[in-house]
Amino acid sequence: MSSPFVWDIYSDQPYPIKDKEYKKKMRLKNSLDYIPLALSNLVFYPSAVASMKVFTNVDPKTEYDKKYFYGLGVNLDKGEAQFEFIEELGVKSLIVRIPLSDIQNLYKYYDFVYRFKKQDPEVKILLNIIQDRTHIENHHLLELHILEIFNTFKNITDEYQIGNAINRTKWGFFSIKEYLKFYKVVQDIRDDKYSTIKLIGPSVIDFEYYYTIRALFNGYNISYDKLSALLYVDRRGAPQNKQMTIFDTKAKIDMLYALNQMSDKCKSDDIYITEVNWPLKFTAPYAPTSEKECVNEDEYTSYMKEYFNIAKKSNKVSKVFWHQLIAPGYGLVDNRDGRIRKRKAFYEFKALIAN
Repeated sequence: MSSPFVWDIYSDQPYPIKDKEYKKKMRLKNSLDYIPLALSNLVFYPSAVASMKVFTNVDPKTEYDKKYFYGLGVNLDKGEAQFEFIEELGVKSLIVRIPLSDIQNLYKYYDFVYRFKKQDPEVKILLNIIQDRTHIENHHLLELHILEIFNTFKNITDEYQIGNAINRTKWGFFSIKEYLKFYKVVQDIRDDKYSTIKLIGPSVIDFEYYYTIRALFNGYNISYDKLSALLYVDRRGAPQNKQMTIFDTKAKIDMLYALNQMSDKCKSDDIYITEVNWPLKFTAPYAPTSEKECVNEDEYTSYMKEYFNIAKKSNKVSKVFWHQLIAPGYGLVDNRDGRIRKRKAFYEFKALIAN
């Protein structure tokens, strides 16, 4: 029987689940989690909105933090050119996906990450542990493989984002409860054997803070060393565009920071935006959205610069990771047909880091 989870090699994400019966069954199985989801939001959503202007970050990020503010995604399958490009850009913060579904190739990921550290010892690596259904359902297997990952990378990095886009069923989770249980397994291993490791979550994608609220206000014995979000704003327009009347990029960051301050699950003020980009016109099937959401390369460059500037001026975000270096449909570099082309945004990203 084929898996309902199928990977789209063009846009670097899973396809939407096509097996409607499976999706219906799994949602029904997890339907009781809608109760705490609703109850927590009845209390904390309006409280966070009311508190957005109350919680302020009075201490600007240090120069050391600014050095690492601009982050970028690199992928094992994107080729050798990445090492040269990262050196040229001067970027010091990288995020690398480690899919649990590809655990048999873990040492290839180690070699990939090690080369960036060897090239520039100042580079800091955030490893993004990508869930799959097998490890969500089999916690014993999850324990074994998390131990293997932590042990393999113990001399390379101490930061791990646990899970990715946890509010999208195509990525494997069908409720936040499933994620909390998954996270607890990882945290228990960290607490027992790797106390210096920092765990980052809950990595909700888009402006769907009702899922973030469920992940931050619950009875589970978990905590996040740093808060993460995959904060896309408006696929069809500028970062200043608003949703729900008031929520532009700045307001969304303000609310995320308010939630951070209100929750006893957050152990620090640090917020990482671990994924953001705009999809590019005329790049199908590589674009992660339909053509109507896509922007041209000039708009992409302008929006990228504006997004980084808004996040930086907020003094509430420690790092923003652009997704990603090489990707025809949304990256700084286009590699279609075996030809490498640095987009205008590549040079703008380099200028942002230099300034």
